[in-house]
Amino acid sequence: MTAYQAGGLEAFEGLYLALSTELRGYFTAALGNGSAAQDLVQETFLEVHRSRRLYLPPLPVRPWVFGIARNVLRRHRRSAWRRGRHEEGSLDAAREPTRSAGPRPVPLEARDVEEVLQRLPAGRRDAWLLHHVHGFSFQQVALRLRIGVGAAKLRSSRAMRALRVSLGIRHGSGR
Repeated sequence: MTAYQAGGLEAFEGLYLALSTELRGYFTAALGNGSAAQDLVQETFLEVHRSRRLYLPPLPVRPWVFGIARNVLRRHRRSAWRRGRHEEGSLDAAREPTRSAGPRPVPLEARDVEEVLQRLPAGRRDAWLLHHVHGFSFQQVALRLRIGVGAAKLRSSRAMRALRVSLGIRHGSGR
């Protein structure tokens, strides 16, 4: 992993070869769907690539990668659940007469969030990603970023506030 962090493409290939089969088995067991499992393996390695600078040697790589995989699986399940709810809502709306409830909020695109995240200072962005995307506790975030727990909470909170302002989301609302 340290060779990959230093830019070694061969190191990434070795990491992929060492963990992809095990990850595919993990996702297949969780979902019972081989094609979805392969997609999630690819998504996991994309997240590993994006997060590679957050890995702290000499910690073991396998648990770090499987922590990312667990979060990828959570996001996949949450997305599937939301899709199901949206489809149910669409069917219900088709059965009901149209009501005018005022303007509907514009759905956020992932690229909008990514653009705003890229504009944040690295320390805030990293704290926010570790806590809200990867599911680390603030104690774990503090350890990884080598800062205090209070600083980890503050950085994440300021990143969240900046995201809300930039994306036009009012606190406590869906949009």
